[in-house]
Amino acid sequence: MIDLRSDTVTKPSEKMRKAMYEAEVGDDVYGEDPTVNKLEELAAHILGKEDALFVTSGTQGNQIAGLVHCNPGQEVIMEAEAHIFLYEAAALSAFAGVQIKTLDGVNGAMEPSDVEAAIRGDDIHQPETGLICIENTHNKAGGAVVPLENMELIYHLSKKQGIPVHLDGARLFNAAVASQTLVKEFAKYTDSVQFCLSKGLGAPVGSMIAGSSDFISQARKWRKRLGGGLRQVGVLAAPGIIALEENVTLLEKDHENAKRLAEGFQNIDGLDVRNKVETNIILVDITKSNKTTERFIDQLKESTILAGSFGPNIIRFVTNNGITKEDIDQVLITVQKILNN
Repeated sequence: MIDLRSDTVTKPSEKMRKAMYEAEVGDDVYGEDPTVNKLEELAAHILGKEDALFVTSGTQGNQIAGLVHCNPGQEVIMEAEAHIFLYEAAALSAFAGVQIKTLDGVNGAMEPSDVEAAIRGDDIHQPETGLICIENTHNKAGGAVVPLENMELIYHLSKKQGIPVHLDGARLFNAAVASQTLVKEFAKYTDSVQFCLSKGLGAPVGSMIAGSSDFISQARKWRKRLGGGLRQVGVLAAPGIIALEENVTLLEKDHENAKRLAEGFQNIDGLDVRNKVETNIILVDITKSNKTTERFIDQLKESTILAGSFGPNIIRFVTNNGITKEDIDQVLITVQKILNN
């Protein structure tokens, strides 16, 4: 099976499995798991932050950030198709008691002047702006890299207003590799950042959040409140260390495969690639094929290829470290056959 539904389907390498088995562990709620501590120190160093915390998922990391930064009754600004807004079950509203204000962006990037205009003034009829969220890379924009300059402008205007900035960097390392920029350069324009170990980096589970020591101290308590305090969790942290030390450079292959796939799709009548492919996500419009998304996906599955629906007439393909150049070629051949029939 060629699985292009997401980079979340990656499997841990044999080296990761061995590291899990051999991991030195302790009770992490007491701060006594040496493997988790090593992972947190490594993540903080890479991001240029004072401290970091291992969490069970990217969603949990984003929610903890909102809970630390915001007070109930405040408002959070983010791009209209942000993952936090569309795919996290309104958790910020449910847990933090805040409302979300969305802004239309371009390729996932909000216009700084729009952000500045959206910040609430001193009015008893309105909520205070408690947080600004940026997503990089931007999932719904097809893995688009939000430019560093854009993040810098938003960060500086937020600082003038005393408003924190959180980065949903689930695929931040994809952005860094694609732009040939250190991740700490992106993290520099944030007060907190979350990134996933379990997507393109290939670990089986987990995400990291990072920020100031005070932020992480508060985040640790919120993690406990949310049921995320774990015990001998070094068995999960061990593959995360390998992911950060060895797998970042592998993302370049994923990007090359994605661009190869996109170029092939563009040469097939009936398909339109909707996004500029910068990282590992391709959004394909099948309107001209006269097939429904459901039927197209079913036909792919019948040919042992998995892809995902991403709205009316749009199919998402995501390359990952389980995909080879030969797989890409096979997908292109299969898609051409489906359209010919």
